[in-house]
Amino acid sequence: MTRSVSRLPVTTLRPGRGVVMGLGLACVAALLVALPAPDASAFKQGDMPDFVVSCPFSHRLPDDPIVYPDKPGASHLHDFFGNTAVDAFSTYSALRRAPTTCSRNGDTAAYWMPTAYQNGVVLRPLKATVYYRDMAADPTTVQSFPPDFRMIAGDHDATSPQRPLIVGWACRHASDGLKGIWTSDVPTCGAHENLVFRVRFPDCWNGRDLDSPDHMSHVAYGKNGVCPRGFPVAVPRVSMTVAYDSHGGPGVTLSSGSALTGHADFWNTWKQPALDDLVVTCLRAGIHCGFGTASDPQPTPGIDG
Repeated sequence: MTRSVSRLPVTTLRPGRGVVMGLGLACVAALLVALPAPDASAFKQGDMPDFVVSCPFSHRLPDDPIVYPDKPGASHLHDFFGNTAVDAFSTYSALRRAPTTCSRNGDTAAYWMPTAYQNGVVLRPLKATVYYRDMAADPTTVQSFPPDFRMIAGDHDATSPQRPLIVGWACRHASDGLKGIWTSDVPTCGAHENLVFRVRFPDCWNGRDLDSPDHMSHVAYGKNGVCPRGFPVAVPRVSMTVAYDSHGGPGVTLSSGSALTGHADFWNTWKQPALDDLVVTCLRAGIHCGFGTASDPQPTPGIDG
């Protein structure tokens, strides 16, 4: 199955004179044949094949089990979301058995970001909202992350702005959750807005390695739904957005350095059948599942990203 013109707006043709009607139908048919299938970047956020998970803050530690396994205190401070048992000594099997703060019970994955400060005071993270989206030109090709898969996105040593669509800050309205433009600099938000921070992970995998020495080289970003050479496997694009109890502005820094040093870690310790089912029923089927059905835990207005 490929992206098809079925997502294009449908034009209703009203009855009219026969010749005009025939020409109208012919023109529409020609247009449909001529138009290429739109790539994933052409869809609005709410139309994309996706599923979303809400994961409140769990705990804070100077640990990073991907970069510094078995070395407690070796890292800068991180805020952890989802899996509640993550520390320097974490293993895949142990995390699979641990509880989670996430709204979907099957999501026992581990997500973490550097701790944020304002004028030296730790900012309270409200929660992380994690979007899993299908960016492949052919949605049936997207594959689940394999068990024990790990990756990092962003540059913790950055001294210049990173691409704001990959690592960025924005303001979000508390009433409707709408966000402003993503920027590399920390914006100053209005009285009824919260500061949010987002990291987007790569959506293409080399198909072999669960990790790599720099925790990045085994993955890459696709372009217009096409993965680059050497990274043939399309995987869900994970976007992690964290909202803070802050209006942003001057003085916001990260435990890794300035506000430019944004990055995030993802460790696939999902209950694998639950992840596989969502990839098949939402992403491969081309369905916008969002947070799920009415029976699932729903997002809190003004908190989710």
